[in-house]
Amino acid sequence: MSDHKGARLMLRHLPKAKHLIADRGYDSDGFRAALTAGETKPCIPPRKNRKVQHSYDTTLYRQRHRIEVMFGKLKDWRRIAMRYDRCANTFMSSVVIAAIVVIFWINQ
Repeated sequence: MSDHKGARLMLRHLPKAKHLIADRGYDSDGFRAALTAGETKPCIPPRKNRKVQHSYDTTLYRQRHRIEVMFGKLKDWRRIAMRYDRCANTFMSSVVIAAIVVIFWINQ
């Protein structure tokens, strides 16, 4: 299933937001319409093969790399990437500790 199809199903469960920043995998007319119907402005670059190229905020889109870097650094923690903890509370505790360390590394 394409990314935008699964994301469209989850939209109503997400908290309200002014913008949604996503990559080209989420570029579809249906997903954009669902976002604007929920009063969320899409910040999604258009696919290169689109006939009508949509505009997007490039300054806001550049900030997406911070999230990508954070998830990449979280995956460096093998315990989290492989989900060794069976108990949800222990796993969440590991994620929080790792996130604190990653945020510290990013802000250095």
